[in-house]
Amino acid sequence: MYNQAWADAFHRVFAPKILLFLLQGLKNTMYIAVVTILLSLILGTILGLMRSGKVKPLRVLAAVYIETVRNIPLTLFIIGMRFMTKLPPLESGIAAMTVFTSAVVAEIVRGGLNSVHPGQWEAAHSQGFGYVGAMLFVILHQSLRRIRSPLTGQFVTTIKDTSFCALVGTYELSFASKIAAAHKTIVTAEDILVIYLLVAAAYYAVCSIFAYFARRQKEQVGQTIAKPPQA
Repeated sequence: MYNQAWADAFHRVFAPKILLFLLQGLKNTMYIAVVTILLSLILGTILGLMRSGKVKPLRVLAAVYIETVRNIPLTLFIIGMRFMTKLPPLESGIAAMTVFTSAVVAEIVRGGLNSVHPGQWEAAHSQGFGYVGAMLFVILHQSLRRIRSPLTGQFVTTIKDTSFCALVGTYELSFASKIAAAHKTIVTAEDILVIYLLVAAAYYAVCSIFAYFARRQKEQVGQTIAKPPQA
């Protein structure tokens, strides 16, 4: 009878209506994560360049933004953006996560810039590049290759962080699971457990794929750095 209860739970949860509802939540989760990481990559790169630059006012401004944002919980940005702006739930979640994630990306970019050997600056200057030209065409290009792995890792974190948007009613995977658990066809504790196990499996599957690529990129970068120069 115990096994029958679980069999009935799987039958109810895997009904097309429930699965489509959860799938739409997963779709919105990926949409929030992808748009957030793209916007954060642009803003974070600008902030990273500002903080690593020679213009003191810009360097201070970037440092204040990064340190302030990184020391405030993401949930406060999500709540504030939702209730202090007129943005719809999905867009407010993207905006809040972009504000937060861009500060993290900025530190990743700054770390990548600092990892480039100082001799590359000298080589760039010897080719006639000024500071801006050397940064754009030599230093930034090399640093972006080195930070692909941590950026992919941050993307994995961003996917998981989208679950915080459920706090303000944003229709993503975590919020969809709560609504699905309250559906009239979900009647037992086993039903609810199956829903959350399914959601956990979805997060695990998606994040594992990107984590795998992050590990591969880290290995490739390590092999490139360790490879001795050709005579």
